Amino acid sequence: MQFHIENMTCGGCARSVTKAIQAVDPSAEVSADPASHKVEVKSAASRDRLVAALTEVGYAPA
Repeated sequence: MQFHIENMTCGGCARSVTKAIQAVDPSAEVSADPASHKVEVKSAASRDRLVAALTEVGYAPA
């Protein structure tokens, strides 16, 4: 699944986004690109759970 996160602008943001997703699903594969604000995720967790985790840490997907 893919997310667009407007306020993910640097490597630190990308690491925070990755940590939030992997807190929900430790085996999730996350590819975050701050330049395009896109995050590609391969996870068994539901989209809703991941959106909730991202929103909780201040990176709500658009």
